[in-house]
Amino acid sequence: MRALLRLRRRLPLPINTRAFSPSSPSPAPHEIPTVYSFLQPSVFAPRPKPQPPPPPPPTPPAHKTLPVGDAVALEEELLAAVSEDRSDDAWLAFRSLASASLSPSPPAAAALVSHLAAAHHHRLGLKRAFAAAVFLLEKSPHADPVPEAALQAVFTSLAAAGSAAPALALVRALLRCGRRLPGFPAWGSPLIELTRADTGAFVAFLKVFDEACKQMVAEEKSPSAAAAMRPDLAACNAVLGGCCRLLGSVTEAERVLEIMSVIGVSPDVDSFGCLAFLYAWRDIPSRVDELDKLLDALGFSKKIFFKNLISGYLKSCSFESVSSVILRVLEERRVGDSNAFDLESYTEVAQCFVDNGRIRELAQLIIKAQETESLQQSLAVEDSVGFGIVNACVELGLLNKAHSILDEMTAQGASVGLGVYSSILKAYCKEQRTAEAAQLVSEISAAGLQLDAGSYDALIDASMTAHDFLSAFSLFKEMREARLPDLRTSYLTIMTGLTENNRPELMASFLDTVVDDPRIEIATHDWNSIIHAFCKVGRLEDARRTYRRMVFLRYEPNNQTYLSLINGYVSAEKYFSVLILWTEVRRKGADFNHELIDAFLYALVKGGFFDMAMQVIEKAQELKIFLDKWRHKQAFMETHKKLKVAKLRKRNFRKMEALIAFKNWAGLNA
Repeated sequence: MRALLRLRRRLPLPINTRAFSPSSPSPAPHEIPTVYSFLQPSVFAPRPKPQPPPPPPPTPPAHKTLPVGDAVALEEELLAAVSEDRSDDAWLAFRSLASASLSPSPPAAAALVSHLAAAHHHRLGLKRAFAAAVFLLEKSPHADPVPEAALQAVFTSLAAAGSAAPALALVRALLRCGRRLPGFPAWGSPLIELTRADTGAFVAFLKVFDEACKQMVAEEKSPSAAAAMRPDLAACNAVLGGCCRLLGSVTEAERVLEIMSVIGVSPDVDSFGCLAFLYAWRDIPSRVDELDKLLDALGFSKKIFFKNLISGYLKSCSFESVSSVILRVLEERRVGDSNAFDLESYTEVAQCFVDNGRIRELAQLIIKAQETESLQQSLAVEDSVGFGIVNACVELGLLNKAHSILDEMTAQGASVGLGVYSSILKAYCKEQRTAEAAQLVSEISAAGLQLDAGSYDALIDASMTAHDFLSAFSLFKEMREARLPDLRTSYLTIMTGLTENNRPELMASFLDTVVDDPRIEIATHDWNSIIHAFCKVGRLEDARRTYRRMVFLRYEPNNQTYLSLINGYVSAEKYFSVLILWTEVRRKGADFNHELIDAFLYALVKGGFFDMAMQVIEKAQELKIFLDKWRHKQAFMETHKKLKVAKLRKRNFRKMEALIAFKNWAGLNA
């Protein structure tokens, strides 16, 4: 804080520190719009055009005197109406008390104001809450007629309704009556939100903020009271941000800094970020330098400082200064540091430069940045300035402008870094502009650059989406030859695309070309996908050949492998092939489950191979696997209903015995 005060003493703009003295004069009465009657809450209405002053109002009649008993009855009626949600009756009771120049007790006043404020979705209720609060404050200025909770309810409802003028008027009424303000979060935070986008309203809020801080200084004899009233750092930064970003006023911003110093709130990096924006916007290099040195002295990070400097220079369209800051950050970046700027910063830079026709300047900035980045080790493509700016153009939907930057760099004879190409290439792929993508790949190759895995992934995905399978294979071959370590994503993209398009022959061919590559984990399920796809389209010989190839390469078939083959053979009524498969699987041994046993039995029954069917049944009994006899009985009846045991006895006694055994098992002999 001392360093900050030393900086403030060196700042040339005058700061009126007398404003914080408790004895300072209050603003002139005409500056504070006063609502004298709860019957006319005119601050809610739009500002009327200037009119000639109206004639003076007639002298109001003297207030009627109410007996004590009647006043008590009215207050009881008010409380009952509030509890029963009868807003109009509560308001009438309050008006009756007010017309006799009486105020309800603080509990009744709190109940009324809170009730009316809670009905903020009804405009009339909020007007009444505001008018009642102002009346009570002016009626009993030195007492505590409206508790803090009720006032907070009014401020919250006014903020929700977007009513800045009455909220400001209510704070002025609090200040005028001389009573201690509620805690700053109760009134200050809603007002900041209400006024932060409206210059006129924010200027009015600053006056209220200044007056409230005077009161805080006056309360220094009661530290606990002052602490409850004081705005915290976040609130002070919000006020400071309004001065810097909305008003662009150096005087007001530094006045808020002085207020923070007086009330004991220390600035942080966000505070200095606001000042950096302001000094850059208003082109005050001496202040920027002072702030830069102060941050070094305090040991604060400068990331927010640089980010705000760029925003401020963009606000004033000082493009050379923007480039200077970005290049300085690059030069000061240490090895291992993450990107100094985020997408928001790059988007702001790209939008402003493009909107002002500064494509050439953007290209020059990227060229200079590449020179610095070439000296830095282990810099990821995504952390380069070229990638950040061009990617921001792409995100803004300015893909053609992004390519214009690329063309401008080429025209200036500069080498183009991979970061510039990468985001454009991915955008072309995303939009399936394959011709432009192919042309860009050629330019990248001609420049002697090597695409990263992410770019290849995007290209291959675009090729598969466009059903250009040969291009996808070619790109994947380039990936392998470039010795990129991560091939899994593109491999899966190709296999999935071929599966979805029912191209098992291409799947088999592709798998054969990569099966020996250690960077790709090929497992049984990859082969199963091909076998299943062949069986699905009825190419059973290709499915069998793929199965043989799989076994030859020592990939272990599993139940899914066998199920795909069985289902394919059954669909084509090639039951003898199922018999051969059963013989092989039975000999090798397999992890039989219910689904596989059931599939084998069904196919063998349909094919009439009852001896093998009984082997399956025996295996099921051995493994205690339940079989649905009805299903297999139906399979027999559909295919072998007319088969006679006597005729079979003459041909093959063994088959006859197997048939009888199956019929006994299935309950067909009955």
